[in-house]
Amino acid sequence: MLILGISSFEHDTAAALLNDGQVVAAIENDKLERSTVAGVPDKAIQFCLAQAGASWHQLDAIAVATSPVRRWLRRSMLPAKLSQFSPMAYAHHGASELGSLVRDLSHFRVLRQSNGNSRDLRFEHHLCHAANAYFLSPFDRALVVTIDEEGDGNSVVVAIAEGNAIRVLRRIAFPNSPAWVYSQVTELLGFAAHKEEHKTQWLSLGGEPVYKSAFLEMLRAPGSCLPHLNRSFFAPGLAGTPAFSPKFYRQLDLPEDKAKLDDSQRRALASSLQEAIADVVADLVDFFRDRENVSTVCLAGGLMSNTLLVATLEQRLGMNELFVPPAPGNAGCAMGAAMLTWHETFGNPRREPQAAAYWGPAFSRSEIKEVLDNCKVRYSLQTTEDRKLDAALQLLQAGKIVGWYQGATEFGPRSLGNRSILASPWALYVRENLNDFIKHREWFRPFALAVPEEDAGRFFQCSHLCRSMNTLGKVLPEAVDLFRDFMLPGDLVRLHVVTRDANLHFWRLLRRFGEQAPAPVLVNTSFNLFGEPMVVKPRDAVRSYFCSGIDALIIDNFVLAKAGLSQSTARLAS
Repeated sequence: MLILGISSFEHDTAAALLNDGQVVAAIENDKLERSTVAGVPDKAIQFCLAQAGASWHQLDAIAVATSPVRRWLRRSMLPAKLSQFSPMAYAHHGASELGSLVRDLSHFRVLRQSNGNSRDLRFEHHLCHAANAYFLSPFDRALVVTIDEEGDGNSVVVAIAEGNAIRVLRRIAFPNSPAWVYSQVTELLGFAAHKEEHKTQWLSLGGEPVYKSAFLEMLRAPGSCLPHLNRSFFAPGLAGTPAFSPKFYRQLDLPEDKAKLDDSQRRALASSLQEAIADVVADLVDFFRDRENVSTVCLAGGLMSNTLLVATLEQRLGMNELFVPPAPGNAGCAMGAAMLTWHETFGNPRREPQAAAYWGPAFSRSEIKEVLDNCKVRYSLQTTEDRKLDAALQLLQAGKIVGWYQGATEFGPRSLGNRSILASPWALYVRENLNDFIKHREWFRPFALAVPEEDAGRFFQCSHLCRSMNTLGKVLPEAVDLFRDFMLPGDLVRLHVVTRDANLHFWRLLRRFGEQAPAPVLVNTSFNLFGEPMVVKPRDAVRSYFCSGIDALIIDNFVLAKAGLSQSTARLAS
């Protein structure tokens, strides 16, 4: 049975394909388009169908992670509550929501025209978040909490999942959204809302949470564990620029012009918000976990892309008691919609979760060679796996930055060793070189370290969520001197734990590197240019390699090295 899952049509669109309940393919449309595109994820759908060798008419069901009519009904009631004394704003909002409804229904019409006899299913957005988290988790019974800005009119959903069923316990409607507040503060800090919330997350580590009590007053009512916005902190209608009311600036003693915020105020805002939201989410989870007598928790929604938040929740709620899927945001809803169809609509039992999220495009050696020849680049072909590893090790041990392109593309926002840029943590100026010549990003944003699972316990305290980089690890006291340059406050570190079963090539590289290095650990950051999605196709990788300060590229068994390297390393590409 073939089931195609499609995310909602607004942002981070994606498609996923199940064959008898097993994931065949999944990819975000933006990665294939190389830009941000809304609407039907055409290229992602085409990839999924091609991966299964199937046509539209061979699909048994198409599941979409939105219910547009239900969303329109919920959203159309919102301005009546928020803008009672602004009829023009009410009319504008109503027209905008009607336009969104028409666009979504048009997208469904396009799908129906394409799929012919396939069954067309529509699920609530947050229910798809919940399914993405629970059905990929190792838990047989769990509390499920999903939080995003606004999906089909809701911001928070709490459910209980058991067997192959998910039962909703509580829905919290927009605008009572911690994720929406996070986006508004992100914009206040000078970052791009809905794109750069990760910058707010990392900036928070450099500040003191002096405004935390104000944010808690803003995010929930006294004596309640449920998110509920205090409207007095926001402009009428919770919209416009700025979104915050004069009361917000007075109570926090901040200038209303965000350009006048100094660095200490920006860091304090980020820190206060991060800690307040951690309190709100932890208290919400604890309340329902106690009420439902369940210990394990699945988390999803855009807010759960915040790895610092997840790490804090693990500290408070229990290590290995939480699960976050590889793609917790909107893209993951494509997987959730397909899973809901397989388990709930067709009543199939759960299976053992698949090991890792390498569900995107992969390319054969001949396809890669064709691209390299077309680009007229010099390369060498390493005839065995061991020789490829030898070439990579020689470059890494020489302090070079290496593009590592192997196997299938990762599904989700993290590079998990197939579309990665690698470097030795002990190379001179490695962080500066990665930032200045490749990533071009802020000084406060950390790089991740990758370590084999068998060796992780020697250096780090970590949970199973480090396999998907959805949380942080903690450096053990005896390893602090080894990894000091990559540590965050509290001895935390971004950590990727690599298992042999999930990624044998990367696992072997790490183990071999550790034979000559202080530890089997490499810096692992995403293979992409600044502001672009992760590379997918060989041509994406070659372009990014030549347009950045990456020293060498190992793509399948082909090795490319730039001029200016030492004679021995340059010989690898001759």
